[in-house]
This record gives sequence, C-alpha cells and structure tokens, in this order.
Amino acid sequence: MTEETNAYAAAGVDVEAGNQAVAQMSAKVKATYNENVLAGIGGFGAAYALGKDYQNPVLVSGADGVGTKLLLAIAAHKHDTIGQDLVAMTVNDILAQGAKPLFLLDYLAVDKIRPAVVTEIVGGIAAACQTVGAALIGGESAELPGLYAKDHYDLASFGVGIAERDALLQPEDVQAGDVLIGLASSGIHSNGYSLVRAVLGIKDEDDFNHLSAELQTQLLEPTKLYGPSVQPLLDARLIQSIAHITGGGLIENLPRAFGDNLTAEINWGTWPILPIFDTLQAAGDLTLHDMLLTFNNGVGMVLIVRPEVVDDVLAKLDNDAYVIGTMLERQAEEDQVQFKGATPWGK
Repeated sequence: MTEETNAYAAAGVDVEAGNQAVAQMSAKVKATYNENVLAGIGGFGAAYALGKDYQNPVLVSGADGVGTKLLLAIAAHKHDTIGQDLVAMTVNDILAQGAKPLFLLDYLAVDKIRPAVVTEIVGGIAAACQTVGAALIGGESAELPGLYAKDHYDLASFGVGIAERDALLQPEDVQAGDVLIGLASSGIHSNGYSLVRAVLGIKDEDDFNHLSAELQTQLLEPTKLYGPSVQPLLDARLIQSIAHITGGGLIENLPRAFGDNLTAEINWGTWPILPIFDTLQAAGDLTLHDMLLTFNNGVGMVLIVRPEVVDDVLAKLDNDAYVIGTMLERQAEEDQVQFKGATPWGK
C-alpha cells in the first residue's frame, strides 16, 4: 500500500500544526473562564450565561483590530504584548459605554501556523482578558498562505459587555460645568501607526531594527487597559460619560461623549505629554492639527464627571489621572473641542 498523501498540506495548509497550536494555547484560554462559560473552545460555538444579577440588562458589543502596529511586532519578533493591544481596543470601547466586558472572541489569520508564535499571541490575548475580567470563550485561527506574506498575520477581536439599562452612559447626561478628567495613555496605543512608520522611515524589518532600543520599546508599548481603574467608578455611578481616545484623537473622539449644545474646553499643560509624541512631531515636522487628529498625545481616555465628585474620583484613581478641562455651553459655530494655554508644539 502506498503512503497516503495530504493534498491540503501540499497546498500549503498544515492542519496538524493548527491542532498543535490549539493544544498549546488551550490552558491559557481556559484560565480566563468563569462559572458563566458553558461552552468554550472546541465546539462549533461558545455559550455564556448572563446569570441573574441584572434586572434589565443591556448587551454592548464591540469589534476592533490592532492595525499596522502589527508590522512592528512582526519586525521585532515580539508577539507577547500585541494581544493586549487587541483586547484593549475592544474592551476600552465597551467600557466607554458604561458596560462591563463579559467575553471576547478573537480572529487570528496567518501565512503559516507556527504553534509557538500562535501560543505567544493568544497567550497575550488571554492575559489581557484576565486583567479585565473577560472570558476568551472562542475564536478562529486561519492559515492563509496565499493571502499573507511570510511571517505576517492579522488580528481582530469581538467583545460583549453588559450593563443595567439605566446605568448606560448617555452623552445627553453631560452638562455645562462638568469636569474632564484625563487618564494617561501608556504611549501611542494602537492608532496612527501608518503615520508613525512614515515619519520614522520604517519601510521594512531592517528599518525598525536600526532604531534605538529605547524607541523600539516605546513604539511597541501595549495599549493601556482602563477597566480595572474605571469599572469601580462606573459601579459607584460617579461618571456621566466617557470618551476612549483612539484614531481621531481628542478633537474627534471627545465630542462623541456629549451633546451638540456643549463645548469641551481643554487646558494645555494639565497632563504630561510623553516623549514619544515629541519624537514623532519633530521627526515628521507635524503640525499641531496633525498631532491632535492622529494621536492621543498622552491622554488615552477622558472621564466626564460632575464637579462635586471630582475629588472622590481622583482619590479612587492612581496618579495618572488629571483634571484637563471643563464643559461649557457651546456658542454658535464654535468647535466642540477648544484648547487654552501655550501649545506644546509651535505650529
């Protein structure tokens, strides 16, 4: 009898490598489970019980990816933190609605399944899920040799959170006199990397590896997970609205958190701008508008609270929270985000 061949493997898809990857990452994924996970990886679908703790629950969903920051992780052969970027981009959005994340599903598409690399990526996703208290209950790993370049991959996540209906954050609840509290970012997070690569001249792996070790570390600093510090404030009903500062920066994301009748007045100099943003501005000779429209510039999330609870909120947060401005009545034709004080970049 002739030895049986595997036509699928000959076409470039290694099913056995995929099975090995699933086996290796299984323990890390299952470590995120809680008593509400009824069925996780291994079946055709995942099942999650909502339980009986909610009177009028609303499910809040979100989906996101990491973008071209992946190219830098690939160039650095560093895959252990990119999963935190993925989780943060989705669960921080869910948090901004006033919801607590319940579970996530991830999608990983690769040129070729390399079990050790896949395990490293998914291990980072699982660790971030544990940090925010979400179960990683399922997902998909796809080997697509005809679609992705050698050693390249892409990531996406899909998350679901929950909140009591009357606890959902509503932009219309914000009023003039409310205070803006900025939560420090850990760095660039996961937005603007096409501009980052352009201004730093990163076209390939060699370009990235010729950067200083310090700059490489700054560029790969994972997106901050805000859930552990913000969720207790939501539970205590101390927040009127939240803006997650992603692509579009403060000037596009902050207005999503309040009504058209208001303006956010932000004071320069009230929070520290991380060195990486000065580096990028100087490297690309970027205008203030470019910086504001593309990067978080040191503020990754903004909480809008009543003035009488500011001290209480700050006391419950760490030292990376800053009063950065105030909500005002909007004048005709006025921009919804205004800045006061000396600008950090004179352009």
